[in-house]
Amino acid sequence: MGAEEKTAFLRLLGLAKRAGRAELGEEGTGMAAAAGKARLILTASDAAANSVRRAAQFAEGRRTIVLSVPFSKAELGEACGRACCAMLAITESGLALSAAVKLADCCPGRYDGAVEALRTKDTRIRQRRGKKRPRS
Repeated sequence: MGAEEKTAFLRLLGLAKRAGRAELGEEGTGMAAAAGKARLILTASDAAANSVRRAAQFAEGRRTIVLSVPFSKAELGEACGRACCAMLAITESGLALSAAVKLADCCPGRYDGAVEALRTKDTRIRQRRGKKRPRS
């Protein structure tokens, strides 16, 4: 994994947080998933097994993708302005797709399925947004 790809991914997470499109921690991620807003849930490589299991439970039945990223809790936390972060949810489809693409650049072949699934979701969401509802 190159330093440039790693930096690009972590900067994207910081951007998502500053834009209000990322929910951090177990509570924030759970609330975003329960509200149907989580598009992508990321877990740190050194997250506890219980945290990884909880992330999978949050995504269960909601068609949300959960990915384990090759970054530590400290690295994810630093990117988002915290001391550490074991899990986070990205709530905007375009940012979720960009994050998956940057992960695929870091680790070729590992995240290709997630990229395709998020690309399909993002296309559908953008098409729905483009259609205007008839006024009553």
